[in-house]
Amino acid sequence: MEFDSLTHTAFLSASCFSLAFSAACIFQAIKNRIHWSFPVAALTQTAWLASIAFFGKIPLLNIVTLQFTEALHNVVWLIALLLTTKKYCNQHLPRSYVYLIYSASIATAFLFALTIFFSLPPASIKGIICWQGMGLSVLGLLGVEQLYRNVSTIRLIKLLCINLAIIFIFDAYLFSQSILTGGPATNIWQARAAVFMATTVLMTIGTMTLGQNPFLPAKINVSRPIAFYTTSLILAGVLLTVLAISGYYVQLYGGSWGTVIYTLLMASGLSIIALIFISRSVREKLNVQINKHLFSHKYDYRMEWLKLINKLSQPASSINTHELAINVLAELFKCSGGALWMKRGKVMVPTHQVNAQINITECIEPFDAPFCKVLQSDDWVFSLGGDGGPLSQHNELLPNWLKNNDNFWLVLPLLSESNLVGFMVLNKPKTVSLLNWEDLDLLKTVGRQIANFMLLHEQSEELTEARQFDAFNRLSAYVMHDLKNLIAQQSLVVKNAEKHKDNPAFVEDAINTINNSVNRMNNLLRKLQHNEPVEAKTLLMRDVLVEAVKACQKAVPAPTLMTIDNSARVKADPDSLIMVFTHMITNAQDATPHDGYVDISAHREGSMIAIYIEDNGEGMTEEFVHSSLFKPFETTKSGKGMGIGMFQAKEYTQSLGGNIQVESSPGEGTTLIIKLPTVDQVAT
Repeated sequence: MEFDSLTHTAFLSASCFSLAFSAACIFQAIKNRIHWSFPVAALTQTAWLASIAFFGKIPLLNIVTLQFTEALHNVVWLIALLLTTKKYCNQHLPRSYVYLIYSASIATAFLFALTIFFSLPPASIKGIICWQGMGLSVLGLLGVEQLYRNVSTIRLIKLLCINLAIIFIFDAYLFSQSILTGGPATNIWQARAAVFMATTVLMTIGTMTLGQNPFLPAKINVSRPIAFYTTSLILAGVLLTVLAISGYYVQLYGGSWGTVIYTLLMASGLSIIALIFISRSVREKLNVQINKHLFSHKYDYRMEWLKLINKLSQPASSINTHELAINVLAELFKCSGGALWMKRGKVMVPTHQVNAQINITECIEPFDAPFCKVLQSDDWVFSLGGDGGPLSQHNELLPNWLKNNDNFWLVLPLLSESNLVGFMVLNKPKTVSLLNWEDLDLLKTVGRQIANFMLLHEQSEELTEARQFDAFNRLSAYVMHDLKNLIAQQSLVVKNAEKHKDNPAFVEDAINTINNSVNRMNNLLRKLQHNEPVEAKTLLMRDVLVEAVKACQKAVPAPTLMTIDNSARVKADPDSLIMVFTHMITNAQDATPHDGYVDISAHREGSMIAIYIEDNGEGMTEEFVHSSLFKPFETTKSGKGMGIGMFQAKEYTQSLGGNIQVESSPGEGTTLIIKLPTVDQVAT
């Protein structure tokens, strides 16, 4: 068992790596992620490797010391495996297995005592080391098998077991060869050092990246990419290249070829371990790669996908569709509910909420806001509360109404291809945990599916509305045909009435009545046949409201202009905008008793002008406001309207970059809030 300088370098490198592994184990033991016996075993291993490295160079390190450290190293690992299995195993270990481990430890101590007492020669001690090492290696494999098979939820323990199994298998081979041949060759001892170097590096990486999480399965499952791409061949090619370069260096400059290789391995390995200790981002990336390619996933994606498709395939109306989308994501992450925003024109508006309790008048976001831009460009998931780790880095872009709400947890973008069609906010669950890569992948995948699902429903509704408008256009054609006939008849009556000049009062009254009817019908006909493109102009908001109030003065209660901002300007088509306010004022008058009031006011709110139309009429329920008020061809005015006025008003308002909000209670009245961008905020 001779040790040259190369063997010394190899075991010294292995002891350095083992020391780094010991530090990582101590760190994880302090956090109660592994049993305290693991860092003790790692430190013992470090001392043993160091004793082999300096064997023969320090007089005190004789063959007896080597026997003691070799035995102690194996015994401590056996006890560590036993104690760890007891702690993390759900079932009681067989008593025979426990007795076997303790008996082996006592027998090892007894052999060492015999060696000291009888002062055995070095040749006999070498034989004891080989037989003792062979037996303890087999017991070590038994201990690793027990721990690996009985621990199902701690990924770190699984990874450590694999590396320890490699060590014990190589030791069993080494000592069996020594028994058969009378002693191992020097190159086998060097290979033993290389095995410890490789396994301790892997165990250090695993210890620093994999934490204890009882909700993550620890079943080893090599991913298809790893199996498909022959990683071993790639590594072999890299190794051959390094060996060729090293051989050329040695041939050119002389020196020990093996020493150079071990020195390079030690330097690179220590650099990697130092980087892992220092950089949190490197540990997180390694954690993702290890979990993604070595262990089974947190979610059963097949089952999650089937559940999602089953829920989204249920028939639902437009409102139920939005509620269904919220419930799907809320159930997935055990949330009590959430809220949904959809793109409407140039703004993102809340369309539905489940147990969210938000004030929708404050939650409208411009589509070009930085918050919406990062949702679309980066497919970013916001974690609220400032404790979301890397997910909190863009939280300064969150709007105030989100920052100030402690009930919200996540903001998820809804993307169709690369287009943002909306976003969803989820309530905080009872148990809040940091999201890992699997949670984010599932969130984004489900978000895209929900976005496409809602787009499909909206396109279906748009097609239905288009068909309804087609029927409306055909109806308009019939109306115009009848109006033309009626106008012709009334004109003929006017001409015939001129013959009855004997009764001036009758004739004058008839002519005035008929002429008035003709004028009204011609105006109606002109509106129905209006196909000219509208032209946007810069308008004073006060002038628009004055014209709308004038048009509604004959009805009761007469509308009243209150406080109006005299300088606010908007860019719109005059007739279309006046029509919007005229229709809403008329609706307020129809819903208000004659002794009631309809007040109109307007003032700036930042870059917007807010127009308030307030009445003390019948009011509306929240369900009617959400499901029917802005839906075309639905009306409460039996025989008076076709139900497209509020639909047209909201469509035109949103096309300008604004929105209509409704605050109403049955029996207490209604307030309509129309927000429009002022002229300095409208793109030219």
